Amino acid sequence: MERVPVLKIGDILLVSIQIDMSDQTAVTLQEDLAERIVATGAHGVIIDITALDIVDSFVGRMLSTIASISKVLDAETVVVGMRPAVAITLVELGLSLNGIRTALNVERGMELIAATREDDLGFDEAEDAESGSAATSA
Repeated sequence: MERVPVLKIGDILLVSIQIDMSDQTAVTLQEDLAERIVATGAHGVIIDITALDIVDSFVGRMLSTIASISKVLDAETVVVGMRPAVAITLVELGLSLNGIRTALNVERGMELIAATREDDLGFDEAEDAESGSAATSA
């Protein structure tokens, strides 16, 4: 059975799907990713689907499930690298991918997770600029 590699970059886990996702591979990925989020304390998950030519309803549901599991474990999920044809297919299938944010590439995905994390922690950008340090709200 093939496994999808999960790489750690800072407090973000990067999943690059380069293979066709069978049911068993998807279940294994969900379990591996949940374990890695807990083990590393990651606050973000980026799923790169650049290599996928086709995303069917199964893969769409798998992405939604991974996002839900990650959210419960305090990690934001961003799907990156979606091709226009894949986006069109998802819309035509009626899959809205609730709970999943998207970005064009890994770099933008990392920026999105960082911005979301700062918002969640209550950082005040104006105060940061004035004092040079981050202040959290009570």
